[in-house]
Amino acid sequence: MISGTTAVGAAGLDSGTRRLTRVLVLFSLSGALDARGPSLGSLVDRFDFGRFALHLKSSQAVLPVPVLVEDVTPGELGLPHGHHGLAPASAELAVLATPRGDITLVLDCEFAGRTAADALAAWLADTCFDRDLITLGDRPLLDVLSGRLALREPLAFGQNVHQLVFPGGELREELLGADAARQAVVLTGIVHRGRTTAAEPPHLSSHGSTLSAHGRGVSVHAGWAEHVENGLTLVAVGMVSALAVLQRTRLAAFAAMRANERASASSPYEVRSLISRLSAGVNELQLDLAFGVEAYVDALLIPDSVMETFQSSLRDALGIRDSLENSARMVERLTSVISARSAALDAELSERDDRRDRTVSVLVAVATLIALPPTLLLAFFGVNATTVNPHRSVFDARYLPAYLLAWVPFLVLAMIGYVRIIRAGRRSGSLLTPAAPVPAQRPPSGG
Repeated sequence: MISGTTAVGAAGLDSGTRRLTRVLVLFSLSGALDARGPSLGSLVDRFDFGRFALHLKSSQAVLPVPVLVEDVTPGELGLPHGHHGLAPASAELAVLATPRGDITLVLDCEFAGRTAADALAAWLADTCFDRDLITLGDRPLLDVLSGRLALREPLAFGQNVHQLVFPGGELREELLGADAARQAVVLTGIVHRGRTTAAEPPHLSSHGSTLSAHGRGVSVHAGWAEHVENGLTLVAVGMVSALAVLQRTRLAAFAAMRANERASASSPYEVRSLISRLSAGVNELQLDLAFGVEAYVDALLIPDSVMETFQSSLRDALGIRDSLENSARMVERLTSVISARSAALDAELSERDDRRDRTVSVLVAVATLIALPPTLLLAFFGVNATTVNPHRSVFDARYLPAYLLAWVPFLVLAMIGYVRIIRAGRRSGSLLTPAAPVPAQRPPSGG
């Protein structure tokens, strides 16, 4: 989200004139950055948001922060099939991290000269479908960024890309011209990246000097001032980040379900440890849904009609709301399964403790009853009887029958008690078996 100085408009107005075509490509990246790590300040301090700055300053705590912003020489930026005749005039890279550590890479380019719609569509297709092949200098782009961020694990492209096109020069005039048929052809070619399709992108607003239209992966905004462009970009960053969090949450929920099903615990204590791990994972999923998705899918950040309209339409196109509801239900049901398993564990442990207490009570009672033989044995050696030879040791083999009579019952009792206690502990096998599988939610089509 850089500052193209070619967008000119009257102070305080949302419309403007752009000389160079500007394209911003938003990539979701796998991995996470430490939210407590160093940043380059806030987005509001680094980029121009005009009249939206006051709203964003009050919401800085939930906004992504720039952790790397760097101008690059346009010639160093390499695409697998070149730039399709376009002439990059400037390029900037920005890595943004949300408070939850989710990463979005922003590639901001401006093109000099005439920007043909078909060439731009091909350029957009390359940066989307062949993004793994983008290079900076002679190295893969993400390898360069990983080195500059000093990350322990290399970055990787995620599943989500959104590209914002702010037409300038002849392309802007063509889109804002009076020829509606030509406008529709150009819009459809750019929004669908030149692929043959009968679908037309939805027009969000078109009132003479401005136009906005979008599909799932590309949006076109013509005639807007720079601060509106940056605001629209921030909205799209939130949508891309939220969609990435939803996909990660869905996979994490399935992983927790499998961990619950495949757990092989040999004792209640291992089951308790499993429940603790699953509960901690579910807590993280709930935080992700709340602060990684819900925080970016409403109009609270920038309460403006243009931003709200674009946000609402793009959210619907991406299917974020339906996916959020489905993911939330999955997490709730996973929480219910964990709670049920925890309740079963507590009940079984309580029953096991009761069985052990009863066993110990019986053992004490029996021990009291059979304490008489040792008492008689001690009395036998303590009396002055002719059968007790004062010249023989109490350990003499002559007294073996007396010892057996006194101690064998104790040994038998100890063995019986030990076996009963062990069996009482092992009877809790029902909670070592996996709980019922969590019902899987089918993702909405197009989500």
